[in-house]
Amino acid sequence: MSTRTETTTAKPAVEGVKGARILIVESRYYTDIADALIEGAEREIARNGAVSERVVVPGAFEIPGAIAMAAGHYDGFLALGCVIRGETTHYDYVCGESARGLMDLAVQKKLAIGYGIVTVNSMEQAKARAETHRGDKGGDAAHACLAMVALARRWRNA
Repeated sequence: MSTRTETTTAKPAVEGVKGARILIVESRYYTDIADALIEGAEREIARNGAVSERVVVPGAFEIPGAIAMAAGHYDGFLALGCVIRGETTHYDYVCGESARGLMDLAVQKKLAIGYGIVTVNSMEQAKARAETHRGDKGGDAAHACLAMVALARRWRNA
């Protein structure tokens, strides 16, 4: 059985995204986790010369709807939040439907979306994935968003 150690690695710069406008849509249901995700995301966006704006929604389920409303006004979108498994099936619906909604938007509306919704069984797992000195999933999701913005710009300018 192998074990996985969460560490952050330097991400290469994303070419062709200077000045890109990124909308961060965040669920602040778990504020400590949201703060860690935002820290990593904003650092990655700024490091690549892009700019961001943030909006807050009540939960992860509402993130796709907010992105759909903002489509056409930004170069890319970043979905940040955390869903921790509880004793009911609510977790399954929220995780599945938010992921499906974001994928539908990415494919059907051709949106550059970074997926940074942490889905875990416990608060400790959430911290391990979100904290910038550990998993830095906010930074990873921002990097993915910027990579997709670069692709969109490349093909639009081809």
